Amino acid sequence: MQGEEMYQLAVRLFPICRSITGDGVRKTLSVLKEFIAIDIVEVPSGTKVLDWEIPDEWNIREAWIKKSNGEKIVDFKNLNLHILNYSEPVQKRINLKELKEHLYTLPDYPDLVPYRTSYYNRQWGFCISHKQFENLDENDYQVLIDSDLKPGSLTYGEYLIPGKTKEEVLFSCHICHPSLCNDNLSGIVLAVNLASELQKLEPHYTYRFLFIPGTIGSITWLSRNEDKVKNIKHGLVLSLLGDSSPFHYKRSRRGNTDIDLIVEYLLKDEQSAKILDFSPYGYDERQFCSPGFNLPVGCLTRTPFGEFPEYHTSADNLDFINSDNLNESLALLFKVISVIEGNKKWINTNPKGEPQLGKRGLYNSIGGQIQQRDYQMALLWILNLSDGNHSLLDIAKKSGIDFEILTQATNKLLKAGLLREEK
Repeated sequence: MQGEEMYQLAVRLFPICRSITGDGVRKTLSVLKEFIAIDIVEVPSGTKVLDWEIPDEWNIREAWIKKSNGEKIVDFKNLNLHILNYSEPVQKRINLKELKEHLYTLPDYPDLVPYRTSYYNRQWGFCISHKQFENLDENDYQVLIDSDLKPGSLTYGEYLIPGKTKEEVLFSCHICHPSLCNDNLSGIVLAVNLASELQKLEPHYTYRFLFIPGTIGSITWLSRNEDKVKNIKHGLVLSLLGDSSPFHYKRSRRGNTDIDLIVEYLLKDEQSAKILDFSPYGYDERQFCSPGFNLPVGCLTRTPFGEFPEYHTSADNLDFINSDNLNESLALLFKVISVIEGNKKWINTNPKGEPQLGKRGLYNSIGGQIQQRDYQMALLWILNLSDGNHSLLDIAKKSGIDFEILTQATNKLLKAGLLREEK
């Protein structure tokens, strides 16, 4: 699955009304299950999860506003952002003044419909453009929200790719947003693609993919898996990866974990890319990095949440993302995986003096003059710094040689018996 296929998957998922619970999440996961064998987990309403509790399940079938003449001026079926997510059911006639008390708009962006939620405060409402709001006339309005809020469960998806070690790499994305593409259909389709490709390989690490509702989903997973978190050695939360803005990486709480160093290394030559310090506000990295867990999990995005006008609005649609941007994000994630898999420490088995490389056929192994020169220097750098104290990433940063070339040189030195892995 490449860029266009990822985009078409986003097109397919776009109409589904998702929330932190409900059939929209289940429908989304059932589509993803066509690509990878996701385990679907149901956690009953009322279950205690750390300091939280799984809420009642919300499902919606229909919602609209009509004028007294029967004209339907807002229809959930046309845009699921029109409904205040988690609205309780209502059917009544009201005047304009009362209607306005239940309407949400964006005065600064009068043509856009906002995305709003009310998960833990029972109420009802609609979201409309501010332009439409200003044009409402005195009238008797009929409102209908055909929804359910009752005991059910929270649903999330999990997919595990076993590696040669129990040490894990975690990829997490949130699946609770309705028709919003960058936030976060982009993260979902990228995670599915990564998992689909990784399952064809025999990775060193075990890879765990989580498709979870934001905040309550990660809290739920952590509550149920405290015995597993000790295995997580690297982690990324994926979101906002389908637009054309530069990459941004938010460090883990520790700030100097291997995943922090790896992503910073890979972005060092990316024009306009930015590295951000950790803050306890954002996506699910703040749960994984809460002090009681303090996991090595960062967050990879393009423009950070809330810093672009399309964020949480009807403008975060299928025109806001494209296949080229998804492909570019995918390429970066594959590089991250490549460095994670190859970033080991080595021991030079012949450390006294420089080994004779020519007689072992180690020169002239890569075509192209520049690549050949870097490859030959890579052999020397690896042999010199393979003392058990330097990882391959350390060598890449110190030498300035591309990690991929260092990996190729490492494999040649291993075959020649000049390296062994530091255990």
